[in-house]
Parts: sequence; C-alpha cells; structure tokens
Amino acid sequence: MEDYYPCCGKSICKGCVHSLDQSGNASKCPCCNSDRGIKKDETVEELSVWVEANDPGAICMLAFCYNHGLKGLQQDHSRAVELYARAADLGYNDAHFGLGDIYREGGNLKKAKFHFEAAAMAGNEGARFNLGGIEGQSGNIKRGFKHLTIAASAGNFLAMHTLINIVL
Repeated sequence: MEDYYPCCGKSICKGCVHSLDQSGNASKCPCCNSDRGIKKDETVEELSVWVEANDPGAICMLAFCYNHGLKGLQQDHSRAVELYARAADLGYNDAHFGLGDIYREGGNLKKAKFHFEAAAMAGNEGARFNLGGIEGQSGNIKRGFKHLTIAASAGNFLAMHTLINIVL
C-alpha cells in the first residue's frame, strides 16, 4: 500500500512515509516539497484536478473517500465502484482491492474474490489476507492457509496473527 499526495499526484510506499515521519519532515510532501497542512476541501479540489487528468492514484483515492464518506464527501458506494473500476482499467492494481472490499461488504463473494485475486497477483498483501479468509470460510482450508502464509511472509500483521491463532 502507498500514501497518495494530491499536491503533485505522486505515491510513496509506507516505509518511505515512516522514514519521512521519523526525519521530522512529515509536514512537507517528499516529492514536490509543498505544505501538507491543507484544508479538507482543498484536498478534494486538488484530487479532482488529478482525476480529470486521468491519474489512477487520484481516482483510487477519490473512490476511497466516497466509499468511506471522507474529506467532506457523502458516502456513495456506487460512485466509489465507478471510480475504482476506472482506476483498475487504467492499471492501478490497488483499485482492485477497493472493489473487492465493496463487493465483500455487499455479500458478492464471487466478485470480491475476483478483485482480491487481481490485487494479490500485483503484490497487495491485504488482498492476499482477505483471500485467505474467503477461501477458509468456503471450506478450502489448504488454499486459505496458503494465502495467509504468503501474506504473512510479505509482512501482513493480521495474517501473522491469524496464523498464530490457528497453530495455537
């Protein structure tokens, strides 16, 4: 997973975000050095500019905001699905994770599994963890355990915790 910076349309990994926080420079964007202390409305405006330019990271972030009702936006799952699908079509694999979440919450495990698989194949360990749960609940214990093992070896804390509880 990555952090998205709407000021310049760039994303950086969580490890780099952690390093930035530790260095005391968390108030600045690591890519364009602009101030990160912006108002919620300005963030949505900046995202909208990047969404119009077809930036898949911005589209995915806006979808996340609609899905969870963040940054002053009203929660709108259908708009979130539309935006996530657009970002996925542009090749942004984390959008598949968002689609998987929406479909899982809606009870459509077939579509959720499809999107989690697409995200997992691109290296999303959260999607791999979710696949482990879906497979385990559907009776495919071996396959679920394998997904959890892969997610845990990639550093997913929830997968590690789940495996420890299974073994103990």
